[in-house]
Amino acid sequence: MKAIVCRELGSVDALEYADIEAPAPGPDQVRVRVRAAGVNFPDNLIIEGKYQERPELPFVPGMELVGVVESCGSEVTGLEVGQRIVAACGTGAFAEQALVTASEAVRVPDGVSDTDAAGLLVVYGTSIHALRQRAQLAAGETLLVLGAAGGVGLSAVQLGKVMGARVIAAASTQEKLQVARAHGADELLDYGDGELKDKVKALTGGRGADVIYDPVGGDLFDQSTRCINFNGRLLVIGFASGRIPQFPVNLSLVKGFSVVGVFWGRFARKEQPALHRENMALLFDWLLAGRFTPQIDSVFPLHETGLALKRISDRKATGKVIVQVVA
Repeated sequence: MKAIVCRELGSVDALEYADIEAPAPGPDQVRVRVRAAGVNFPDNLIIEGKYQERPELPFVPGMELVGVVESCGSEVTGLEVGQRIVAACGTGAFAEQALVTASEAVRVPDGVSDTDAAGLLVVYGTSIHALRQRAQLAAGETLLVLGAAGGVGLSAVQLGKVMGARVIAAASTQEKLQVARAHGADELLDYGDGELKDKVKALTGGRGADVIYDPVGGDLFDQSTRCINFNGRLLVIGFASGRIPQFPVNLSLVKGFSVVGVFWGRFARKEQPALHRENMALLFDWLLAGRFTPQIDSVFPLHETGLALKRISDRKATGKVIVQVVA
């Protein structure tokens, strides 16, 4: 089978498009004929050796896929050959065939395209978990989304609107902000000049945002701690800026807000898989009802996976980047 292979940690330029042996499923696994794979910021971190988990070399990167079950391990129940599923697999998605732990597979309803399904699990799964379980976002609250035109950011804009929040979309260019506007943002905030705090206060009558969704970190996190409302929730999603901020905890005491970590992978796989499935069912219901539409930035063929990864790392994507495996 064809696959993208990482033989040494470092640049995506070293990735190989190669023929390798198709994997055999273990007792609790299914082998999936991959149709499309979502590209995510952590994929680059894994390839660079900067992620929390390091797979053994060589490995096939790619943590999110949609495909058709083609064989099942001896202990698998609830899945059958021919079913279309989405799954987060950690690694292995950038290939014609991949292994998925059966308990982590979610069936895709009819009417949902491969492209939409491939872009749903990680970013929308992260955002619904962040907003629904971690922030407990309520209708009428003000949600500030940083990096609002990226994959996770745009999904938070869309789901925040579905959940009834007033959404302030913040991004670094007017072009990106218009993408957020097209997907329901109520207010737009340009922080291309590096300024955030005073602009948020101006849009909220000095109160600050009730919930702040931060996949950027760095200086924007620092400013977020000073423009959040009393009883606010500052969601730590990631650090796309490259700097992990240091937090003075006295600010949380004085201003009465919470800093809330969001680790979707652990939530979905280990801690609360049943609640994860409930979230996914909601997402599919909302998608089929037309309450949101995934923003697909670009689609690359498998042999151009390196270009897809660079589009993410260069922060050029507005929405989801997809690798199409089956034409």
